[in-house]
Amino acid sequence: MALHEDQSTAGESGPIGPLTASGLRALTGDAATLPGPGGLGVRLAARLRELIRAGAALRPGTVLPPTRAVAAEFGLSRGVVVAAYEQLTAEGFLAGRQGSGTRVADLGAGARPAPKAAPPEEAARPGVPDLGGFPRGRWLAAYRQALTAMADGDLGYGDPRGHVRLRTELAAHLRAFRGADASPDALLVVGGAADGLTLLADTLAARGRPRIAVEDPSSPRAHALLRRRGLEVTGVPVDGEGPAVDALRQPGRLGAVLLTPAHQYPTGVPLSAGRRHALVRLAREHGVLLIEDDYNGAFRYDREPPGCLQGLAPDVTALLGSVSKTLAPALRLGWLLTPPAWAPRLAHDRALTHPTGHTLDHLAFAHLLRTGDYTAHLRRTRRRYHSRRLHLTTELAAAAPGFTPLGTPGGLHLSVALPPWSREAEVLAAVRAEGYDVQGLGECALAPPPPDRHGGGLVIGFAALTPTAITHLVGVARAAAGAPPPPPGTPPPPG
Repeated sequence: MALHEDQSTAGESGPIGPLTASGLRALTGDAATLPGPGGLGVRLAARLRELIRAGAALRPGTVLPPTRAVAAEFGLSRGVVVAAYEQLTAEGFLAGRQGSGTRVADLGAGARPAPKAAPPEEAARPGVPDLGGFPRGRWLAAYRQALTAMADGDLGYGDPRGHVRLRTELAAHLRAFRGADASPDALLVVGGAADGLTLLADTLAARGRPRIAVEDPSSPRAHALLRRRGLEVTGVPVDGEGPAVDALRQPGRLGAVLLTPAHQYPTGVPLSAGRRHALVRLAREHGVLLIEDDYNGAFRYDREPPGCLQGLAPDVTALLGSVSKTLAPALRLGWLLTPPAWAPRLAHDRALTHPTGHTLDHLAFAHLLRTGDYTAHLRRTRRRYHSRRLHLTTELAAAAPGFTPLGTPGGLHLSVALPPWSREAEVLAAVRAEGYDVQGLGECALAPPPPDRHGGGLVIGFAALTPTAITHLVGVARAAAGAPPPPPGTPPPPG
C-alpha cells in the first residue's frame, strides 16, 4: 500500500501528496504498541517527532491526514490526536494553515532540534503561558473589527471602569465559566491582576484597615507589592484543604485576606467547601474583604474547575482575574469584580489614577469573548498544557525517584517536593544555571527557611516547555539532588 496518495516515495523530489491515515499507521505502528512513557497522545507525538527528525519518511511539506481519520484508523479519541498535532505544532515540527491541513514543517537543511537546546526566555517560570501559542491571527482580526466598528466617541477618555461592551461580555463569561455573581456595573477593567491588587491595597489603607492576611506559602511578588503599598502582611498556614482559617489571629484587626482558592499558589491545593464557608462566616462577622486571585481558574485537567468563591459570597469577595495566564502578560488586561459596598469607592479611585483605559484592547477582547474565540483558545491550550504536565509527571516518576508532585492536576505550574536528602538551594542553583526560571517552595514562605535546610521543593512552570526541555530539566534536578544516603549499618564500599 502506498504511503502517499500521489505514490511518491521519500527519496523523490517534487510535490508531496497528503499522507493517508493507513499510511501513517504503517509508519508509526499500532497506537497501543508505541514505545515510551506517558499516555497515547504523548507517545504518538514522540513517534511523529522521531520520524520528522529522521527526515526520510516524513519529509518537509508532507500533509498529515486529518485528525478524525487518524483517530478512526488508530482506534483513538480525536482529542488524543488533536493534542499530539498541537504539541508538535507548538514545538515547530508541524505547521498548520487554514484550508490546507497540517504539514511537516521545513526545519532547514540538516537542522534538527538538539537534545539540549537553550531554553527560551522565562522557561519554566511559574505562571507563564506558551507564548508561541498566542492567537495572533484572531487577535489581529479582533483589532480590525474593533477599529471598524468603534464610534468616534470611543476614542475619547471613556468610562474609567472600562468599556461597557467588554464589561458586558466579561460578566457573561464569568457567570458561565467561573460561576461568578457578575454584572457589568460591578466590574472594573484593570491593567492585570497586580494593578487590581494595588487598587485594593490602596483602598484598604485609606479605610484604616491596613492589615492583610496571605496564604503561607504564597506568591513572593504579592507579599512585596502589599508591603510596598504600606500594608502589614501576616500569614495563615496552608494544609491539604487550603488556608487554615482557625489559625487566623485577631480577625477583627484584618482588612482583607488574599486567597487563591481554585489552585492554591504554589501548593496546588483547592480550597475545600468547609474552608470556603468558614472564611465567608469570618468575613461577614468581622467586616473582612476576601480577595480571590483567580489566576489559574481556567485550567483543571481531571474535571471541571471549581466555581469561584465570589459566586458563593459576592457581598464580601473581590474577584481578581486577567488574561496573563490564558493569552499573554503583555496585553495587561485584567478585571476586578467587587462587592456592591466597595464598587463606588474603587471606581472613584480608578478614575483619579486611570482616567481612561486601553479602549482598543477592551473592544478586541470583547470581540473574542462574543464570538467564542476566547473559549475555543482555552480549550486548545488546556489540552496542550495537560499533555505537558503529564509528560513532566511521567519524567519525574521514571527518572527522579524521591521527587513528589503536589496538589491537584491544574494550572500552569507543578510543585514538586524534593527528596529529604537534597537541598532546595543546591537544586535551584543547578536548574537556574541551565536557564530554567524555576521557583523554590521555600522562596514562597513569608519567612524563607535557611539555605542549608534539607528537603524543600520546586515550583516548575511547564506550559512553555517542550518534551526535550522537560526531560533535560528533570535530569539536571535529579543530578543536583544526589543519590539517597545508604541505610544505617550499610558497610562502606571496598577500596
